[in-house]
Amino acid sequence: MDSLEQAKACIELEARCLLEMRDRLGDEFRQAIELLLDVLSRNGKIVATGVGKSLHIAQKISATLSSTGSPSVVLHPSQAAHGDLGILRPQDALLALSYSGESDEMLDILPLVKRIGVRIVSITGQPTGTLGQASDIVLDASVAREACPFNMAPTCSTTAALALGDALAMALLNAQGFQKEDYAKLHPGGAIGRALLLRVSDIMRSAAQLARLDENALVRDAIAAMSSARSGSAGIVGADGVLVGFFTDGDLRRSLTRHRDALDLPVSQFMTRAPVVVREDQLAVDALAAFERNRIDDLPVVDSNNRWVGTIDIQDLPRFKIV
Repeated sequence: MDSLEQAKACIELEARCLLEMRDRLGDEFRQAIELLLDVLSRNGKIVATGVGKSLHIAQKISATLSSTGSPSVVLHPSQAAHGDLGILRPQDALLALSYSGESDEMLDILPLVKRIGVRIVSITGQPTGTLGQASDIVLDASVAREACPFNMAPTCSTTAALALGDALAMALLNAQGFQKEDYAKLHPGGAIGRALLLRVSDIMRSAAQLARLDENALVRDAIAAMSSARSGSAGIVGADGVLVGFFTDGDLRRSLTRHRDALDLPVSQFMTRAPVVVREDQLAVDALAAFERNRIDDLPVVDSNNRWVGTIDIQDLPRFKIV
């Protein structure tokens, strides 16, 4: 078997293990969600733990939980007896990962955890093992075999545990009504977070940066206004400030190509009437969607009365780190 065939076989085996685990899921998963929701409702947290590769999986699950509205931390079993047990409070839950359910480091802390009054949800490949018997709820993550040719290196088993952890996180997210805006608040440093937290008014060009024209302006007036504002577009507004049209560099090039005397023709002859707009109080992510959907470079911004108050230039978006 060459490397490509081996890779496909590995992925196929892991996928099959996941589907088999999916089909085994039952009421114990709902019970686990109810238990964890109760913990969170009491301002408790989910403490994830594991040994070896399981600890790495526990760390990822914990990070996913925290980022989707379910506070979580990681406890290293070997450090628990040396002070880190102080992480646990009676209102918390321990999410314990161990495929064998017999890891010494894990079993050593179970009596201490039970003494504190912390409830235990375990993810294990041996539901009847020592860990399973000590747990309040057991999630079966057993697999037929590992993808390792020696059936030793954790592969299918760690994938199964990770998938169960993701399933818990997503079910908790849904049960708690966690929204896109909540996700953004927990990810303010990322492009997604900024796009969901910033308003259009935070990123638009306004005032002197706008090339504003009335309906009687000529194309040459538009060029002068756009040059003065260093803008690639101009807004044509009525007496009440309502946006009646939008004129861009593209419109300018097309007008000059089609008409030799374009400079002395009304800009209204070439502007886009009823252009795509966004409201100043919308989220920046809505502006991003408008750019992607309409393949435009400049997006006019209006207020609740359709008055032109700003423009978003697609070239400005990288400066706000939202693309």
